[in-house]
Amino acid sequence: MSDTPALAGRREETAALVRAVEDLGAGRGTVLEVAGDPGTGKTALLNLLAQLAVERGATVMRGRARSREAKPYQVFREAWIRSTAPAAAAAPRPPAAEAGPPWDTAADRELLRALLDGCARRDGGRGSVLVLDDLHHADPASARLVELLAEECAGRPLVLALALRPRQTPPALLAALDDASHTGHLLRLEPAPLDAAAIASLAGGCGPAEQLATGSLGNPRALRVLMAAGHDPDQWPTRSDAAAGPLLRAAAPVFAELETLPADCAEVLAAAAVLGEPFHPGDAAHVAGCPADRTAAALGALAAADLIRSGGPAGALVFRHPVLGHLVHHRMNPGLRHDAHRRALALLDARGAGAAARARHAEHVLPAAADPVRVLRVLAEGAAEVLAREPATAARWLRLTLTYSPAEGGGGHARARLALDCCRALTAAGRPQEARSLAHELLRTPGALPGRLRTEALAVRVGIERLLGRYEEADAAARTVVDALARPLSAPLPPETGDLVFDYGLLHALRGTAAEVRDLAHEAARAVAAADEDRRTAFGVLAAFCDSYVGDFTRAVPEVARYARLVDSRPDTVAGRAPEVLALLGCAELYVEHFADARRHLSRGLATAGGGAHKHIAVNQLLGLSILDQWAGRLDTAQHHAREAERLAGEIGAPDAAGLAIALRASALLWAAPRRRTPEAVELAEAGLRATVPGTGWWAGSALGLLAVARLLGGDPASCLRTLVEGGGPELELLQPPSRTSLFALMTTAAAQCGDLATAARAARAADTAAERLGRTPFQQAQADRAAAALALAHGDPARAADRSLDAARAFAALRMPVLRAWTLIAATPALAVAHGPAVALGTLDEALEAARACGALRLCEDGARARAALVAASPGPGTADPLAALSVREREVAELAATGLSSRQVAERLVLSTRTVDTHLGSAYRKLGVSSRVALSRLLGPPVA
Repeated sequence: MSDTPALAGRREETAALVRAVEDLGAGRGTVLEVAGDPGTGKTALLNLLAQLAVERGATVMRGRARSREAKPYQVFREAWIRSTAPAAAAAPRPPAAEAGPPWDTAADRELLRALLDGCARRDGGRGSVLVLDDLHHADPASARLVELLAEECAGRPLVLALALRPRQTPPALLAALDDASHTGHLLRLEPAPLDAAAIASLAGGCGPAEQLATGSLGNPRALRVLMAAGHDPDQWPTRSDAAAGPLLRAAAPVFAELETLPADCAEVLAAAAVLGEPFHPGDAAHVAGCPADRTAAALGALAAADLIRSGGPAGALVFRHPVLGHLVHHRMNPGLRHDAHRRALALLDARGAGAAARARHAEHVLPAAADPVRVLRVLAEGAAEVLAREPATAARWLRLTLTYSPAEGGGGHARARLALDCCRALTAAGRPQEARSLAHELLRTPGALPGRLRTEALAVRVGIERLLGRYEEADAAARTVVDALARPLSAPLPPETGDLVFDYGLLHALRGTAAEVRDLAHEAARAVAAADEDRRTAFGVLAAFCDSYVGDFTRAVPEVARYARLVDSRPDTVAGRAPEVLALLGCAELYVEHFADARRHLSRGLATAGGGAHKHIAVNQLLGLSILDQWAGRLDTAQHHAREAERLAGEIGAPDAAGLAIALRASALLWAAPRRRTPEAVELAEAGLRATVPGTGWWAGSALGLLAVARLLGGDPASCLRTLVEGGGPELELLQPPSRTSLFALMTTAAAQCGDLATAARAARAADTAAERLGRTPFQQAQADRAAAALALAHGDPARAADRSLDAARAFAALRMPVLRAWTLIAATPALAVAHGPAVALGTLDEALEAARACGALRLCEDGARARAALVAASPGPGTADPLAALSVREREVAELAATGLSSRQVAERLVLSTRTVDTHLGSAYRKLGVSSRVALSRLLGPPVA
């Protein structure tokens, strides 16, 4: 049999199908039931079974049940006609429909014998597979025959494969299949919802996998529909203007199912789609314009067809899948859809429902509304309600409001406020270019806006320009107001001025010039009205971030802790700036080494900014989490967060963020991948730095540091030095203070490896000074210790080098940074061996290797194995004279041959073993030696690499 085709997310089911076909080849039959909701992939599994059976040479017969009112045995007639075997045997002749009732047991058994005999004549001794799809639609005679056939499969070379929807299957047939399951004659497959990995592989570039997973609920058919519609959770399926062709093809099975509905059922189902789920029967009757008794009958029929289900609160109903409701809405006649939404809006108006609920109907009735002013007001109020959680929906409603609102007269300033809200919504939805165009249009005419409204508009524009990396334009726009403010700021600070100052502070926080706005942020925190607790907290967090960024940890640490408690006590609505505040707070906590709090606040911020909203802030959350993941040794998660940040940055056109995301991905790859992939990681880090905007910003400075690490680990310390000095300045003065200690430590190591001891000594002193300025916090002191250890080793003082390395490693262990701990200990191995003896060095090295293996740092595993080999070779003694001493005799033989370049098959032939046994011994040797490949094994057993 050829390699089994892969069905995404269906590994266990595929394995079960393979076993069934293999058993068939051995003469053993089975009943295979594939049960699940519509669209879960039942037919795809049956198709795979048929393919596997044909490859085995078995006869395959396929039929699909059409209707319970079909002629008796319809599905079996169809299956016999569609057989893959030559028509050498005549089809068994089912009893005529008029010969007797379909439940005539004697007739059933006569046909059963004929069917089994016919299969035996056709299959040529290779067995048969009878595939019956959509069995829930089977006519009564076919269903009864399936019950009988299920009893006969066990002792025959026949696989009876059935696909059905349990909710629509006759109880008698379900009971018979359950009986077969209890006796062990039936194998039941119930495809689970696709997991995130399967959805990502199927989605490709059709949309964010997380959003597709949420929208599809893991249902493969729903996933295909959403991809065909160009799914955006804030656009389609709320709107009905999705791409017609691809959507019609992807949804064809659903539309075919809907075509069979009687008129009353179709009207009530359409009314339910207009209302949205959950919906109540009485509301559906009102919107459909259908009497209550006919509505009740239609709902009963729709439930029997499993199009709707119970599940909402207080007796409300839902669609069997949310996408079904959207498809019903999509295919409605436009005129009927307009009337239905008009009735739904009137119903909600009468109840005094919230603006957001009414706006979902108002947008459909606006073009022909009898009272457009009222409808426009509903849309504007609804947009205000959903702006924080559904910004794209808010932007759509505001665009409609602007389009149909008066362009002149007394409504001018009202339009301006609507336009500003629309800018905010577009920005939060990740569409900053559209927001920028609208903001510039609003500010185009000098003097057109009154002072306070113009300040508000400038604040919006500053935020947009900052997001797009137009820092100079953002700074110039903000300064038209900021430079005119009386200093120190006086209380109470007007809200619109406060918003502009906050955006101005965010701009400088990201540009790496937080020192310029530090005093202003503290003044604003004091000047905000005492009653405005949320805005005061936002400014306090901004000020604390500025303190931490410039390295004033004495002031920052208590302030960060204080505002963390305040933010924790508040809901996710801090002055409408929850994502920004949580991002600033998380980054400040990262700087002052409150790592657990940083992860908590960044994760909370990411959840607040999730669902397609606030993409510009979600990027920051993801980048911060990627950094924390790398430090914590969660290298796979670090790469995932970096990729998500890169994707979002690309969507919103933020090159700085995309560049840093690429650099972080390179950094995680550098540790997680074997040494042979180091050039790939270095090249990726270089691409990341190139993507950032040159300057002193956080993005470029962080990407520069990551590239310097990559070049050092890539064996090019000279390039590492050039990267640091050219990008950060001779004293790294262009880089943020909290990162300088670690980068000076890196510079010390690189200079020592280049033989430039003067630069190494200067860098080590600078690292110690930087740590002192930052209060010698554990992380900063550990980096200063690393620098001192590198310098001591270069000066021939192994005892000091060993002691400072151990101090740094202990600090990293306490901070739960396994990668840095392992890297430090492996680098210290030569000094430890001289200062404390080979036994201590080997024990410490084993600790490093254990930490590296635990977090999947393959590079460090290889480096540790090489260090061990070099140490053992230089320190002969009992049990350590040979790097293979820890291996068994057979493992040693296999490892020595594999290291020469022989394949597993060649080693097996040489030692007269099976290939499988060789691979087992080789895997055991890899684990004991701390290597992950034949190349690494060869290096371990060859001359030590400097």
